[in-house]
Amino acid sequence: MSKKGLPHPSLDIVESNGTELTGKNIVLCVAGSVAAYKSIELARLLMRHGANVKCVMSNASTKLIKPDYMKWATGNNVITKLTGDMEHIGLADYKRSDLLIVYPSTANTLGKLATGIDDTPISTVLTVAFGSKIPIIMGLAMHRSMYENAAVKKNMDFLKKKIDFVSPQMIEGKAKAPEPEDMLSFVLKKFGGSEKLRGKKVLMTAGPTIEKIDSVRVITNQSSGKTGTLLASELISAGAKVTLVYGPGTSEPPKGAKVIRVNSVEEMNKAIKECLKKKFDIAIMAAAASDYVVKNTISNKIKSDKKEINVKLVKVPKIIDVIKKKQKGIFLIGFKAETDISKKELVNRAKKKLKESNADMIIANDIGRNYNKDPNYNEIIIVDSKSTTKIPRTKKERLSKIICKNIEKRI
Repeated sequence: MSKKGLPHPSLDIVESNGTELTGKNIVLCVAGSVAAYKSIELARLLMRHGANVKCVMSNASTKLIKPDYMKWATGNNVITKLTGDMEHIGLADYKRSDLLIVYPSTANTLGKLATGIDDTPISTVLTVAFGSKIPIIMGLAMHRSMYENAAVKKNMDFLKKKIDFVSPQMIEGKAKAPEPEDMLSFVLKKFGGSEKLRGKKVLMTAGPTIEKIDSVRVITNQSSGKTGTLLASELISAGAKVTLVYGPGTSEPPKGAKVIRVNSVEEMNKAIKECLKKKFDIAIMAAAASDYVVKNTISNKIKSDKKEINVKLVKVPKIIDVIKKKQKGIFLIGFKAETDISKKELVNRAKKKLKESNADMIIANDIGRNYNKDPNYNEIIIVDSKSTTKIPRTKKERLSKIICKNIEKRI
């Protein structure tokens, strides 16, 4: 926070690339390697995936990059010395932080952790984190001869079952620090990003569409877009790259998604077809798109003194039906909403839709009387060609996690 209590301007990037690390407090220790300048980029990458990053710098590293650079990068004060505020306890005592990264890590820092020496801010923070079992990751950087030194190897052997190492790059006779992107990838894997979903390109629809009757009046489907946006958020947290074609829903799309705003079913269809010019791995059709549109829209407002208005509706093609025609190998998921029917009939209709659209999975739900009592809850039935899975009524936040896990199992 700034002195005026406003968010630091650098925090604008938080969650811009994903939410995998949202809510995670990460301590970044910058040791005195010439690769220290790369720690700025690593801090920013971690923040772009949602992390709150606090930095500890050694005296040697402050001679290579100024602490103000790290304060600019993270939006947090930088620790360069320990005071009566007991910064080492505040950062690294039990459950105070979620992860401690040493980047770049020198042979000196490695040796101090292995032998319990804590005579610098970094080594003391490491000692506390090691004792409180906070996960530690080291990105090593040193000359190759130092890396292959027997004492260094001994220290690594002692620590390798207790902390994680990200291997250095062997270039020009040096064990150079791994790239910030490699460190980020390691962190994302550690915090539960999905191996199957990471990097997958997902095309989604969510929210309602609105169809004009005249210049003022419309017809629409009642939908907040909440289930779709929650599912998009879960997929992003799992490491997927999500493009969300979003109708005028009331739920906020997740940060990290590429959002394409549309209003009508025609606009949604057009946007989907345009997106499918590029390759996607997964398509999820979660929108409550209109099945019918007004045949002859009136360009002006219909006068309100008329006793009766006849509006003719015509059926429009289902968006889901064109997906596999455009990209044969895509994993296709559809949603099927019905009202006040038996579970057996709901499953039958879902299976019919599965076959008609050539989908790989259908998520069916009843949006009748029980649903309308509290739309924040729902129960669903997941149908594919081999199985039917019933998920009891629960919050949509939990349902989105369940759906995400089921997608992961099937792709």
